[in-house]
Amino acid sequence: MSDQPAHLTDDFLVCPDGHGRLQLRDDEWVCDACGRLGTQQGGIPRFVEQDHLESFGTQWNRFDVVRDEEDRRVFEVKTGVSFDELSGLRVLDAGCGGGRYSRLAAVAGAEVIGADHSTAVEKAAEVCRDLSVTAFLQADLKRLPLRAGSFDLVISIGVMHHDADTRAVFDAVARMVRPGGRLAVWLYRRNTWWQEWINVRMRRRAARMSPERLERSCRRLAWWGGVPVLNRVLNKLVNFSNHPDPELRLCDTYDWYAPSYQHHHTTRELREWFESAGFVDLCELPPEKTGGIYRWAWRRNLIPGSGVNMLGTRLAE
Repeated sequence: MSDQPAHLTDDFLVCPDGHGRLQLRDDEWVCDACGRLGTQQGGIPRFVEQDHLESFGTQWNRFDVVRDEEDRRVFEVKTGVSFDELSGLRVLDAGCGGGRYSRLAAVAGAEVIGADHSTAVEKAAEVCRDLSVTAFLQADLKRLPLRAGSFDLVISIGVMHHDADTRAVFDAVARMVRPGGRLAVWLYRRNTWWQEWINVRMRRRAARMSPERLERSCRRLAWWGGVPVLNRVLNKLVNFSNHPDPELRLCDTYDWYAPSYQHHHTTRELREWFESAGFVDLCELPPEKTGGIYRWAWRRNLIPGSGVNMLGTRLAE
């Protein structure tokens, strides 16, 4: 990646402990009070190792999941923000993964910073290499080296629930939104007790597998995801993707079983977090699928992998 654009230089990066801006010295990001906090590698500021989120670095760097038309549709559904609204906005993609939503926002005219804990930022930088209004950093979302209240729109789609403490991530990311700005969050939905019971045991089994064995298991499950009719019944018991695209189907299935953490939440829980963080005009966003049977099952928490999704506006000072 080329040098970072102007909005991600030492004029913008700051100490997460409030000691002021960081300076780049010999490929090291330095705080005058704290000392060395990060490095500059491959044109990307890096403040963490991958640790428990290593699977996402593997996943997003390996699979080619950019599908512009589908990604645009998903972006608008899961953020509640139309493309026509993005021009001129400063956007934070908190947990950007491989950068597909960062790219879409930039194409629509936004200035975008993508942050992720994993080396997926390398794929994101590659995906957005032709867009000078994008920049990426590898950082813990709970300790972002960015100025609080700097963003018109912050999005976090399917990310926060993969940390040990979803609420801590939410609170830290919410602080990035300027007064009057908006925050959109999508989290895994808590399903029925028996689906949760099955999922916990399946994920415990997956955690004991080697990466090679886990991938073989995900490939078998993804194969079932391509079998008509059965793929819409069996995946209510053992979760796997039934996406029509085989590569996305495998990627989504791997995404479910590989991460160390996977928490499920309720709409009421997410609403309380928004309210506590000072957000108003809360809007619960419905799922992309509109079929009557699907919506009936979704409202009764019967769809594994579905989400609780909300958009809110930070109260103006």
